[in-house]
Amino acid sequence: MALIPAKARTPLSYLMIFGLLAGVYLLPADTSLSEVRRAGLLRACMPPVYPPLVTNDPNAPGIDVELLQALAEKLALKLAITPNPAIGQDFNPRNWRVTRAQCEVLAGGVVASPVTRSFLETSPSYAQTGWGLVLPKPVGDLQGRRAIVLTGISGLDRLALSRFLRSKSIEFTIAPNAAELVRALREGRADFGVTEMLLADQIAAREGFSAEWAPEELPRYPVVFGLWKGDLTLKRAIVDGLSQIERSGEMAKIMARYRGERAGSRKG
Repeated sequence: MALIPAKARTPLSYLMIFGLLAGVYLLPADTSLSEVRRAGLLRACMPPVYPPLVTNDPNAPGIDVELLQALAEKLALKLAITPNPAIGQDFNPRNWRVTRAQCEVLAGGVVASPVTRSFLETSPSYAQTGWGLVLPKPVGDLQGRRAIVLTGISGLDRLALSRFLRSKSIEFTIAPNAAELVRALREGRADFGVTEMLLADQIAAREGFSAEWAPEELPRYPVVFGLWKGDLTLKRAIVDGLSQIERSGEMAKIMARYRGERAGSRKG
């Protein structure tokens, strides 16, 4: 292969650099924010029910719903929600079968995992999730205790939880809903409950229990909103809007309404 003479390398290098810059300028402009403003709608896909992020209560529609309502207001838009039952069942957004034609934002169980970030842009995190413990009273060592587990539609790692419970010789049963989990704890059929941490906080605040994170060997995840790759102008507007909501204290008020003033301490 013929070598490029040294004198020709500098002009050739400049030519390559200018060629790359020209290619960048020729890329189609990101119109994601202007298109949303033109429609006057911020469309969000989320599961029909995923408490406390999404509920079916119009007076308390859920953390994600209220945050997106506040965000849409900051952007002078109306919020339009498209229910998608697959969101929250699996932490892999590729399995949700969501398209750009349906929504600009994905919510109600989106976590900032490497899998999510390979497929979606993500907003800053506004909460953490993972397995949490609901405690009617302190139990100390979990070894050999009895548990009631509510998995719901959460995409948390159930195999990791099962391995952990078995490693501690914990006898556990599955609760079909939150009411049964609370009933089992009230009646003494279980020493503690296990469910998604945001829901654990909500149950504990409502029932006068305490909630804490499950042991550290069970992973935790940042909760975020998902956006489509390449929608950078819309992402910047959403990041700025969320920052305003946080600085104003509105985000903390929304979180407090659903997590409540905990009757007991929560570790972590």
